[in-house]
Amino acid sequence: MALQISQPGADPGPGNAPVPRAKRNSFSALLNRSPNIRLAGLLAAPAGWLVLVCIAALAALLITALWTVDTFTGKVSQTWTVDNILQVVTDPVYQTITLRTIWIALAVTLIDVVIAIPISFFIAKVATARWQKLLVVAVLMPLWASYLVKAYAWRNVLAEGGLLEWLGTPVGLNSPGYSESAVILTLAYIWLPYMILPIHAGFEKVPDSLLEASSDLGAKPWNTMRLVMLPILVPSIIAGTIFTFSLSLGDYITAQIVGGTTQMLGTVVYANVGAANNLPFASAVSLIPIVIIMIYLFVVRRTGALNNL
Repeated sequence: MALQISQPGADPGPGNAPVPRAKRNSFSALLNRSPNIRLAGLLAAPAGWLVLVCIAALAALLITALWTVDTFTGKVSQTWTVDNILQVVTDPVYQTITLRTIWIALAVTLIDVVIAIPISFFIAKVATARWQKLLVVAVLMPLWASYLVKAYAWRNVLAEGGLLEWLGTPVGLNSPGYSESAVILTLAYIWLPYMILPIHAGFEKVPDSLLEASSDLGAKPWNTMRLVMLPILVPSIIAGTIFTFSLSLGDYITAQIVGGTTQMLGTVVYANVGAANNLPFASAVSLIPIVIIMIYLFVVRRTGALNNL
């Protein structure tokens, strides 16, 4: 049998017909001319995953909040009702817990802003290039440790006879013990790096010539910070507050470890998912921090601060 060798340009068989070169070239040209199509192709997979994980999960959470629990069997009954949401909104107990959670999140955010601004300024504008790298690593080092390790370390610091009480006794200060103040101190420490990093990035964007011009015009350091640097840093500060406020708003582990009897929205959700086995009510409670952070993001967006990030 003679072996047939196909010549270049010969018509291939119907079973292994390649993609015409003209179509390949036209598709490549389309991608080259349309950056929006290239961007859509790159973002299709992560955007689809975001919709599946986040939006679908939130929709499932809302649907679950509208169900009930059978008092006889203890199982979730797909009976539609808004009683869970109404109880969370109208019950004075949960109103108090909501206000306490918001207060703790705001206090943690304010403390972190006050601490992060001078630290970030020193790293970005005062320290040498070598020390800047070392200090940034020092800021990141707490993130390498486990969340639970840091929380339990603060439990030992705040305990009766612990490090904080030992240091404060000579000057007449006592440890707050396991309380709401302990929750604020612990969360402020845990989330501080998330505030320092964006503010440090904001300080790096401030040109040194602007600070020199302010000094040449006779402005004192405090006035330079207040009138020149802070307006530029507003987007970076807001970015940091989004992290600290939202993370504190949904926290429940720290409240259980160092909070004593302090209850937050997260602890209520945890209690109803675990011992109470009331998933619909837990879903209704978990909607509160979601709504609060959405309102906060809406207000921030209306100010236009996010446009400069």
